[in-house]
Amino acid sequence: MNFRNLISSGSRLGKRFCATLFSPASSAAAGVVEASVSSPPTAAASRQREMYKKLSKLSVTGGTVTQTLNQFIMEGTPVRKDDLFRCAKDLRKFRRHQHALEIFDWMEMRKMTLSIADHAIRLDLIAKTKGLEAAESYFNGLNPSTKNHQSTYGALMNCYCVELKEEEAKSHFEKMDELDFVNNSLPFNNMMSMYMRLGQPEKVPVLVDAMKQRGIRPCGITYSIWMQSCGSLNDLEGLEKVIDEMNKDGEAKTTWNTFSSLAGIYTKAGLNEKAEAALKTMEEKMNPNNRDAHHFLMSLYAGISKASEVERVWEALKKARPEVNNMSYLVMLQALSKLGDIDGVKRVFAEWEARCFAYDMRLANIAINACLKRDMYREAEVILDNAVKKCKGPFSKSRQLLMIHLLEKKGEGGLAMKHLEAAASDLEEKRDDEWSWSSELVRLFFLRFEEAKDVDGAEELCRILSKWRPLDSETVSFLIKTYAAAGKTCPDMRERLFRQQIEVSEEMQDLLETVCP
Repeated sequence: MNFRNLISSGSRLGKRFCATLFSPASSAAAGVVEASVSSPPTAAASRQREMYKKLSKLSVTGGTVTQTLNQFIMEGTPVRKDDLFRCAKDLRKFRRHQHALEIFDWMEMRKMTLSIADHAIRLDLIAKTKGLEAAESYFNGLNPSTKNHQSTYGALMNCYCVELKEEEAKSHFEKMDELDFVNNSLPFNNMMSMYMRLGQPEKVPVLVDAMKQRGIRPCGITYSIWMQSCGSLNDLEGLEKVIDEMNKDGEAKTTWNTFSSLAGIYTKAGLNEKAEAALKTMEEKMNPNNRDAHHFLMSLYAGISKASEVERVWEALKKARPEVNNMSYLVMLQALSKLGDIDGVKRVFAEWEARCFAYDMRLANIAINACLKRDMYREAEVILDNAVKKCKGPFSKSRQLLMIHLLEKKGEGGLAMKHLEAAASDLEEKRDDEWSWSSELVRLFFLRFEEAKDVDGAEELCRILSKWRPLDSETVSFLIKTYAAAGKTCPDMRERLFRQQIEVSEEMQDLLETVCP
């Protein structure tokens, strides 16, 4: 199948980018392994939970996967492949890709046999942690019986699509076609997902038609992406046709994901009643123990301002899954923040702080931001102060939120500078690996200094910012404006610009003449 004939480029690009809510190739690869793993007995389940608990906390406690697993062996605790796979699967699900990959590396070091599906998942993790080139190298280095398999080819196909490598994806699709691996909806779904993320939703229906011409029926994922393409093109008439076809397709295995996508589209279109109806259908389709489905429900109900439904789903989730994890609390806090329910945010955040075993600054940042939206600076600062005592960071996002609020709403330049100095200290103590400050934050700082004609403050800001990276032309332009506003000169300004290889715009040349005559 030649993609150059299949896909034309004449259609107008969609105005909105749309990322799909799933990774088809990855899910399929995981499913192959899951089918071969029987449910563990109670002792084995307890062992696996303890193993995952320690591995999931490595980003907080330090140490490596190898050290942790070796410790289990030294303590006489059996380490089975089934347990390792489940741990890797869960770590991957929560985007702990490096640790998940290290599990596979440890398995190889211990001479455990990796299945074809294991290699497919490992390839995906390599792409996420080491880059596409490393994934290609791993793929090409596999023995022919493992490499020339639908799962392995499909995993690399997914990598190309995730990285938006259109030409490579097209070429790989054609190779898969030659090997007769394009015999289901998965490769098409990957291509459709890529085009959605590339902002080319008009290419999705073309791919759906190509599937049908081959006698391949759309699956639930296909219908989800197809509906998303209609939403991106504001084609509500086309969306209704897709829904009608889906309802008539007796073999279409639609899932809760399908109706989650539909609800999201209706919400964006302002059709809240239809969105709520889709969510009710989603609830009928989902497994009541499915954590992810509850997450989407809470977020989507918040999107149509159904606070009571958010609370209902939250209570249902806690009943179905009593061991509520950080991700569930994160989604609930986001939903309450979207609803503007500050009391709810404070209540759920306090509940999480009291029971969490791994402090996650993302949750603290949601609570901080919610407080600042209500002009509750002191409460937000207390949250950060407590977080500093409980975890190792990163704190840069929290400090930026506080600084922007202080500068924009309070005019407190001095207090904002103290937070910036604390951020610099965190960097020096390696509590934050890096920090790309926002241009809005820099602008607000310099606006404050320019109004106050505070050259010393502006220079101190430049000194602190330079600890992260060399100053750019925009920052130096702000500094020159501050000197000009204060009516002061800086005799060595031109030399500083030359030394740092900074070019000043033409509009700044006149001010530079004044500041450095």
